[in-house]
Amino acid sequence: MHFSCELSRIVVRTSFRTLSQFFHSSARVNMPNTKTAIILLAEGAEEMEFVIAADVLRRAGVSVTVAGVAGAEPVKCSREVKIVPDKSLKDVKKESFDVVILPGGLEGSRHLSDSTDVGEILKKQEQNDKLIAAICAAPTALKFHKICLGKKLTSYPAMKCPMEEGNHYTYLEEKVVIDGNLITSRGPGTAFDFALAIVEKLFDKETASNVAKPMLLTYE
Repeated sequence: MHFSCELSRIVVRTSFRTLSQFFHSSARVNMPNTKTAIILLAEGAEEMEFVIAADVLRRAGVSVTVAGVAGAEPVKCSREVKIVPDKSLKDVKKESFDVVILPGGLEGSRHLSDSTDVGEILKKQEQNDKLIAAICAAPTALKFHKICLGKKLTSYPAMKCPMEEGNHYTYLEEKVVIDGNLITSRGPGTAFDFALAIVEKLFDKETASNVAKPMLLTYE
């Protein structure tokens, strides 16, 4: 009986060690050239959309900077979760990033629209033909700053009418819409699809699939 219990403990320890090795080897994909991302975090942002994007990109080996739109102080999100930015957007807006990401949230998106710093970094990103990604209500900030006009996009369903006004974009009701260097998505429930689409655009589909597997997700 003692031998059987001891054997069970050994098997469990070995299983956990194997599982740990799997997650550590699979959770982060080592790429020869590190990609960079900046996530613009404003008060009232949707927590899930922010956290999932940051987590998935870091699993892919992307260097992610969280920039506070109003400064480097803790940011209270839409469900009152507080997140501490890495830096203030004002301090990093002149740096170069492979992708600029805008989480949604109604209040957060209003702050993104109201910020001249956000408009500046988005315009520079577009001029340099680099990737821009926005989810949920955040595409309204793209419209406000006149970014990626004429492209196909999507948003949170309630934002459809505002996004269609003026015929500046072609609106699609799909989970994720990719048009050149613009990626948009619908909301919290599509946040993983959104983040993995960014990974695929930065690297390739195989990398996105490899990042998805340890999270028990399938990326096709």
